[in-house]
Amino acid sequence: MEYDVQTKNRLKRIEGQLRGVLKMMEEEKECKDIITQLSASRTAIDRTIGVLVSTNLIECVRNAEERGEDSDELVKEAVNMLVKSR
Repeated sequence: MEYDVQTKNRLKRIEGQLRGVLKMMEEEKECKDIITQLSASRTAIDRTIGVLVSTNLIECVRNAEERGEDSDELVKEAVNMLVKSR
C-alpha cells in the first residue's frame, strides 16, 4: 500500500506535537496543559489510524472483488483493527 503525502504530513504534525509536549515537560509547565496536548496528540493518532484502515479497506475490497473473492472477512479484519486501536 502506498501512503499519500497528506497522511505522512499528519504524522509529522503529530511528531511536532509530541516534541512540544516534551519541551513543556522540560520547562515544567502545568500538568493540565501537558495533558491537554497529549490528548490532542492521541486524537490525531486515532484519526490517522482511521484514515489508514479505511484507505486500506477500500483498496483490499476492490482487489478482492476484482479477483471474485468474498470481502466480508476483510471488513471484519478492518473493524477488529479499529477496535484494537482504541
